[in-house]
Amino acid sequence: MNISKNNSDMKPANFMALLPFIVFLIFYLGLSLIAENFNSVPMPVAFLVASAVALIYDRTKTLDKKVDVFARGMGDSNIMIMCLIFILAGIFAAVAKASGAVDSAVVISRHLIPDSLFIAGIFAVSCFISLAIGTSCGTIAALTPIAAALVKTMHIMPELAIGAVIGGAMFGDNMSIISDTTIAATRTQNVEMRDKFIANFKMILPAAVVSVLIYLFIGISHNAHAAEKLVPLSWTHVVNIAPYILILIGALAGFNVIMLLFFGSVLAAAIGIASGKLGFWNVLAVSGEGALGMSETLIVALLAGGLLALIRVNGGIRYLLGWIEKRIAGKSGCEFGTMLLISVVNIFTANNTVAIVITGPIARDLSQKFNCDPKRIASILDTASCVVQGLLPYGAQMLIAFGIARSAGLEMSSLMLCCFAFYPILLALALFWSILGMPLVRKLFKRAE
Repeated sequence: MNISKNNSDMKPANFMALLPFIVFLIFYLGLSLIAENFNSVPMPVAFLVASAVALIYDRTKTLDKKVDVFARGMGDSNIMIMCLIFILAGIFAAVAKASGAVDSAVVISRHLIPDSLFIAGIFAVSCFISLAIGTSCGTIAALTPIAAALVKTMHIMPELAIGAVIGGAMFGDNMSIISDTTIAATRTQNVEMRDKFIANFKMILPAAVVSVLIYLFIGISHNAHAAEKLVPLSWTHVVNIAPYILILIGALAGFNVIMLLFFGSVLAAAIGIASGKLGFWNVLAVSGEGALGMSETLIVALLAGGLLALIRVNGGIRYLLGWIEKRIAGKSGCEFGTMLLISVVNIFTANNTVAIVITGPIARDLSQKFNCDPKRIASILDTASCVVQGLLPYGAQMLIAFGIARSAGLEMSSLMLCCFAFYPILLALALFWSILGMPLVRKLFKRAE
């Protein structure tokens, strides 16, 4: 992110610049654990407290200058684009629901997917869509309203279904050849898309297979409680889901997700008016409610942008990069250091593409120094960033899913949602095994021979 106007604003590496983020973790996680309720501390309040610490820190600058840096971080183009997607996603979800698109999608899904395969099915659909369109945010915006509605009819934990959507979305974000993260990883390491895809596939396959098995097991154990009389299927249901079809086809054709969400909302409104379910004034009211329903998500995104800007300008990111670089030795150490580097930077930028752009050149230099395979380094950069992004409570993907689910009337804990995003968790284990486990096994076999 282009946080400062020029490099002269940036301070040298400084551990204390990380203090605001440490305060955020202690305030948010600590108080939630004390209260034994992860909904007890609103995330915007936690970010406000951390932001106050960041503004108080560094007495060499006036408060006006620090506020200016904070404001520029909030207004960064990446943050603004993210906020625009949040607003449009909220409007699309609200209008689609009011026009009958969500209810129709639920009816069609219940007819096509057996109850025992629901969770595994929605994970697989999310994987396929995100792989095809290359955007996790677009996938989550399209599927979360459907998953939220199905949760109510099937009486299952909302975190489970939404976690499956997020996990599938991160699968495509990591594997799609048109994903921003894939493009950034391959370009910074100067490798071919095909080579990086093959290296990635070997790493992610176990995590994807185990995720499907877990969802199948959960579905089988849940099936006995899900029996309900199905609504008869008609062509009206097919017409009502046209906004979702528009988004998916348009995304496959390479159209921008912002434009797709806008025209998807217009189409949903037109179908609602034509069917008599909505009037012109109803459309305006529902659109406003949908946009306002994402207010908490917008506040978190803006405050996170400002906080991370101050941390970076004060030398926090430089400290992290330097600390990790000094502790790298050997090929495995280089790979592990790359994973740690991209993960930590991703935590402090809340954007996996930006994190890859920042750390990619450093990872390339390290891989050349320790004679590492650039395809592996590109794969590690992309995979580790997608793991973090898929589990980050204040990341765009989690915020979109959380905001849409809450606007649909589902009460969820953001941390519980992280716990039920099985695929990113399993992908993290697969990544660790690939870097540390497999080399150790090879050494043991060589010694045995």
